[in-house]
Parts: sequence; structure tokens; C-alpha cells
Amino acid sequence: MKNRLLKRILLCICIFNFQFTTFAQDGPFLINLGQLKINLEKIKVKDKNYQNAYNAFITEANKALKYGPVSVMEKNEVPPSGSKHDYMSLAPYHWPDPTKKDGLPYMRKDGETNPEVKLYKDKDYLPELCSQIYTLALAHYYSGEKKYNDHAIQLIRVWFLDTATKMNPNMNFGQAIKGENTGRGAGLIDARNFIKVIEAIELMQKQGAYPKEDLKKMQVWFWDFSHWMHTSKNGKEEMNAKNNHGVWYDALRLSIALFNHQKEAANNIIANAKLRLANQMDDNNRFPLEMARTTSLHYSVFVIDAFLKIAKMAELTGVDFWANTDNAKHTLKAAVDEMVPFLVQEKKWDGPQIKPFDYKEGISILQLASQKFSSEKSKAYLDTYYHQQNYKTLLSDTQ
Repeated sequence: MKNRLLKRILLCICIFNFQFTTFAQDGPFLINLGQLKINLEKIKVKDKNYQNAYNAFITEANKALKYGPVSVMEKNEVPPSGSKHDYMSLAPYHWPDPTKKDGLPYMRKDGETNPEVKLYKDKDYLPELCSQIYTLALAHYYSGEKKYNDHAIQLIRVWFLDTATKMNPNMNFGQAIKGENTGRGAGLIDARNFIKVIEAIELMQKQGAYPKEDLKKMQVWFWDFSHWMHTSKNGKEEMNAKNNHGVWYDALRLSIALFNHQKEAANNIIANAKLRLANQMDDNNRFPLEMARTTSLHYSVFVIDAFLKIAKMAELTGVDFWANTDNAKHTLKAAVDEMVPFLVQEKKWDGPQIKPFDYKEGISILQLASQKFSSEKSKAYLDTYYHQQNYKTLLSDTQ
């Protein structure tokens, strides 16, 4: 207990004194600030395409103003800890066993989501909450209207900070399998959405629009969550995951390390992610554990997206993850080059995919392929994509 208290005190000292920071940029870590500035200039001069995008985006932001606040306290179920402050969810691909009277233990049907998952509100709320906070932060940047910023702050406070409603910084009961466990390491994948919250806070902070006291509290909350990730049974289990779960684990903890100005920790995480890339890719520039899934196109995109986010964040510590010269055989560029023809629908996917793939999932990969790897196919596809949907998502696709 004394050691933990000492660590908390030392953390607070660090959070109150950021002069030691050596990152190339304080944040955001994934949002392309240069692109945001271009977008804003286009809006100011009333460029037709950007004006259409702005009108559509503000419509979505106004919907976000009506969202929530929501909290972990709203679920009907009580976690095994006895506290509703603990996050709780069910494994999405596990169903009652029809051969058992009570259906227990639940059985796995990969790629088929059990609708019972929706009854656990934490899992339903978390991704939507994080997306709404992200949208509101961008809306404040583009419009300058304080109402968007204020609502984002309120949503963050209710979920993370307010004593009566806050989520405890753990996922001990994430993605439980009924009849088998009360939570597992795989549940940590739900927490990847926190990256959007960190990005939103950093963007608001960049504009001088995020309260300093709230910032300090959120840094402590994420430090506690990171500590849980590194020391808990579930966290260690996810750390050792050999598929997309392990990569997203690194992406999240890298985002937290940057948020809390922990450069040494950030560089260690990046080094670990490089090893993951080398070990998870095969000689065909595919990811075998993702190819084995029943929705293999989705999971192949999913794992590459996590690696791309790590590469983007690694720039802030001066590490070039894009080229990854540590392992010339297995590079991020090779993985992206392999996927581009499928994402621009030039080729038909050649792996299992039991349900239709939403090609919007590949947009972030195509954006970075265009920017970092000079992919003309990606650029041409994106130009057509934005035109076809009347530039609706142009302002929110900000990597």
C-alpha cells in the first residue's frame, strides 16, 4: 500500500511539472493538425466541397450535443466485485450451448455476435461515448463554438471523474464467458476506444479549451489504468496475445504513455510493437491468425490499423516505424501494399468473410498509404470515395 501511494505521489509530481517533456509534439498524437488547418482554411473561404462537409459534420455534432451523459452505473447487472463502478461486458462471439439445459458454459461462434451483448450497457456505451467526445472536440475546433467543447468535457467527467458515476480504472470483468469466467484479457480490446478520448482531450488542450484540473485528473486515471494493464491477470494475458489484441494493447498503452509524457515507456512499447510486426506477419505479408478468422478481411484491416496508429504515434518520439529497418523482411509498408488492392476493390478478397465487409473500415489505411507510401491507387480511391458521399466524412477522417 505504501509503495502504491508513493508511486501515485511521484506521478502527481510529474503531472504537475511537464518541463521535462521531450516529445516532438505535445499532442494530439494521431490527429493530423496540418490537415485540420487546411480543412479550416477551406471552410473559411467557403470552398464548396468543404462547406458541404462542414454542414454534414455540424449536423452530426449537434446530434452529439444531445448524447448522454452516460455512465457505468446505468447497467442492471452487478459485477462480481459488487461495484457497478467496474466495467462489465460479455464475449461477443459466445452463445448459450443448446445441448445444455442451462446453456452453460457458453460456446464460441466466431464472427457471430450474440445479441445478449447489448444487454450489458457498458459495452454498448463505451465505443459510442468515445466517438461522440471525439466528434465534439473536432466540432469545437472547426466552429469555435464553446457548446461542443463544454459537452465533451461533461461526457468525460461523468464517465471518468465524477465520484458518483466514474468507471474504476480496470477491466477485470470485460468480455466474460458465462459458465467459464467472470472476465478475460480479451475484454481489454474494448478499451482501444479510449484512444479517441485522449486525442479529443489533446486537441481541446491544444486550443486552451480543456480545464487544467480535469487534465491532471485524467492523466492520473489513465496512469492507474495503465498500471492495471501491466500488473493484472487480464492485462498480462492481453500483453501476451499473439494476434490483433496484442497490437491494440500496445497502441492503447502507447497513447497513454504519450498522454502522460513517459518517453522511455513509449519507446519500450514501440520496440515491442516492432517485434509483434516481425512475428505476426508471414512471408506473404499477411497475418495468419487474422486470416484464420471467419471475417478475415475485417481482422486483417483491424490489425494493420493498430500498427499504423502505433507508427503515427512513434513519430513523436523520433522513431521511424514506417520503414521499420530493424526487420526489412516484415515491414508495415509491405502489409499495407498487400491490402490496398483489396481495399480499393481492385481484387476480390481471397480469405473467409462470412458477412459483408464495410469498406469504410479501410479508409484510415488508404489515407496513410497515400500520405506515407505515395500510393496513387489509394489517393484515387479516396478522391472518388469523398465525392460519392458528398464529402460527408472529409472533416472527421483526420489522420
